[in-house]
Amino acid sequence: MARFRIVTTGPGNTDHSLEMEALAPLGAEIVEVGGGDDELVKAVADADAIYAKGRPRISARVIEAGKKLKVVSLGSVGVDSVDVEAATKLGIPVTNCPDTFIEEVADHAMTLILASWRRLVVQDQMVRKGEWAKARPMLYQFPRLMGQTLGFVAFGHVARAVARRAAPFGFQMLAYDPYIEELVMADYGVQPVGLDELLQRSDIVSMHAPGTKDAHHLMKEQHFRKMKKTSLFVNTGRGSTVDEPAMIKALQEGWIAGAGLDVLETEPVGHNNPLLGMDNVILTAHVASASSRFDQARKRRVGAELSLVLSGKWPRACVNPSILEKSKLERWQPFSMERGPGN
Repeated sequence: MARFRIVTTGPGNTDHSLEMEALAPLGAEIVEVGGGDDELVKAVADADAIYAKGRPRISARVIEAGKKLKVVSLGSVGVDSVDVEAATKLGIPVTNCPDTFIEEVADHAMTLILASWRRLVVQDQMVRKGEWAKARPMLYQFPRLMGQTLGFVAFGHVARAVARRAAPFGFQMLAYDPYIEELVMADYGVQPVGLDELLQRSDIVSMHAPGTKDAHHLMKEQHFRKMKKTSLFVNTGRGSTVDEPAMIKALQEGWIAGAGLDVLETEPVGHNNPLLGMDNVILTAHVASASSRFDQARKRRVGAELSLVLSGKWPRACVNPSILEKSKLERWQPFSMERGPGN
């Protein structure tokens, strides 16, 4: 009989060998459960941990049903698929992978910024349609990238990595983030400003806010109206941070010039979403973090986090760290929890 039981969602035949590299020495097992809340509630009754995979959402009802629960672990940066508040009330740490995919997402954000500014998709279509002669005159109406202002809404790890990439292009950079010290922004050559000033001054607005309650619909109609008519909006954070109908209206009515979007409020995108028919919008399918190392990195990280907590130690990346000091878990980290070695 296994010493620790870890419940996760899935069809019952998923390969968890990478997670088990850290968990097997503890005598742990991963049990997959199909269905929704009802099935999960039954399964977690005697579980030591939950391995959350995004869908279905790990609700308060599920977490409260786990009387032996020691940890809920996510293989993603975003934590909106877990009721963190419910876990916090019960003193259960929730872990994620905050520093595993930073470089990939930053690459993707920079790609959307450059492709949107140079109207790359439209340029490609012109060539394919035999409209070669129209391509150059189209770009004559836009200024060069050097000297333009790039504004970051939220300035976490990904935004900082984008700032490093953007600096050689000659951007002036601004950032709005009430949770980050201004000195951190200054180290990246970024000027701290309020949200309204950022929207009014930026030629490109890059959204990096997490999918939290505080950031829900952070960008509303009133905010899009403050942006320049020539500006672009890029989002590689979370779709829930944007009031999508307001953004669509802004694009349709010319309040802003275009958008590059990796995330949407409803995913996959519905076939009747007006964004699909807009040639001033570049869309990708929530793939910013994807690369050949994606599965290996996140699965090993989940295994390591579960192993630490089940061994009685603090996890490396805790979404609700306030509970750790009150817990019986041992603090062991000889390095900052913000970003550890090897990531």
